[in-house]
Amino acid sequence: MQQIVNFLIRHKTFITFFVLFCFSLFLVIQSHSYHNTKFVNSANWVSGGIYNTSNNIGDYLYLKQYNQQLIQENSYLRKLLLNSGIPIKDSLKDSDSLDRKFKVRPASIIKNSYNKLNNYLLVDKGSSDSIAQDMGVITSKGIVGIIENTSSGYANIQSVLNTYSEINAAIKNTNNFGSLKWNGDDFNVVQLVDVLRSAPIKKGDTIITGGMSSIFPKGILIGTIKDFSLDVSENYYLIDVDLFNDMTTLDQVYILENLNRKEILELENSLDE
Repeated sequence: MQQIVNFLIRHKTFITFFVLFCFSLFLVIQSHSYHNTKFVNSANWVSGGIYNTSNNIGDYLYLKQYNQQLIQENSYLRKLLLNSGIPIKDSLKDSDSLDRKFKVRPASIIKNSYNKLNNYLLVDKGSSDSIAQDMGVITSKGIVGIIENTSSGYANIQSVLNTYSEINAAIKNTNNFGSLKWNGDDFNVVQLVDVLRSAPIKKGDTIITGGMSSIFPKGILIGTIKDFSLDVSENYYLIDVDLFNDMTTLDQVYILENLNRKEILELENSLDE
């Protein structure tokens, strides 16, 4: 104990300087958005490298399970091709696009949280792979979230299991629209709000993306109606939606780039002005 005290006394000048330096750095990062963004991106790069190494070890241990997932994924994609009416050789030429408006890039999840109020995922693709903020993220089963920020080799995804998340969604059979949110209670269930009470809905109806934004195309699967009730105003439904994705076991995802996003945003901004 005495040695620790002597060490602190001997190096008190350096320790005081280091503490003050860290505190001043914290104040700079918190009070300037530019510095805050740079810090987040740098943290992504460091933590991404650590999680990537850990994930590579896990990948090796679970090769058999991953192979089974790939078989299921290939079966799903082949079913889409067979039901599309497009010759397979032609569809494969354009396999990196969705409705010829979206470019699709695969990525692997190396960190996933789902038991907090504001959950995020980390993937092994970043700005050097042409990944950017506000790109949609999906699996073959449904939506996952939206890219929030990137570093050179990694990107953070704001999960649908995030109380700040808000995604345009629709009831497939009726085309009634609403906003998909999460109340933080159950990581298998999200909420669809702002659907007019005049909408004909029932349990088991499929919920899909509404296509009213430049992030997701219309028709990406989300889940099915588990339960519903009227909100306090009794003018809108509050709908519980069972997610198709198991958000606790996600591994491979697809990142969607809207090739027309820049043009859409420029037009929207001109209308706002």
